[in-house]
Amino acid sequence: MSASPYDAIAELYDPWSRSVVEDVGFYVAEARKAGGPVVELGVGTGRIAVPIAVAGTDVIGVDSSVAMIDACRRRAQAAGVSIDLRLGDFRDPPVDPAEGIQAVLCPFRSYLHLPDDSTRTQALQSAHRLLPAGGRLVFDVFEPKPDDIAETHGRWLEREPGIEERADWDEQARTLTLSVRGPTGATTMTLAWISAGEWQTLLAETGFELEAWYGWFDRSPYRGGEDMIFVARRV
Repeated sequence: MSASPYDAIAELYDPWSRSVVEDVGFYVAEARKAGGPVVELGVGTGRIAVPIAVAGTDVIGVDSSVAMIDACRRRAQAAGVSIDLRLGDFRDPPVDPAEGIQAVLCPFRSYLHLPDDSTRTQALQSAHRLLPAGGRLVFDVFEPKPDDIAETHGRWLEREPGIEERADWDEQARTLTLSVRGPTGATTMTLAWISAGEWQTLLAETGFELEAWYGWFDRSPYRGGEDMIFVARRV
């Protein structure tokens, strides 16, 4: 596999994302509801996978970054839990359906790393392949609003003390070039977004039915905001 943009910020990632806590309880609850085992795509440093494991659900964590997997392993060891960590890609995660997966989770907007409908379809088909009938795919994404783009475009902003990020938006291409820099690393990555309706279409085309569609992690209904959380059941 080619190097991941996250390799360069594996030590910076936790300080950069320390304020992102609102989704942890949501995904822990979804994992417990599934009864395990669950797959987390984009496991990163274990920000969500470790709490899931602490709560008693078996987790297989998949990530394309060797350095992030190493950081996750250390975090899990410090918490006294075991996570089955595997290097792999969303489009073809190294997981066998025979392993009894009950849910596939893709938190923190990680599906936005998929650049087009072809790769999105591949990723959703792979999640479908891993799940039994009735198994659930849970993920969150966003579609930026004009005011957010205007407020952040082309500017370095301090996200956390000593850590800055810059958003360069292309509304026509629907891409975000996100740059991060801090005392222990720097990187640039490209994300791509689509509308809520387009996600619904892709889910239906890949064999899922929508079970719930939230606008935030408190399970409030989606009402057209930037954030969207999908809970889809394999048909």
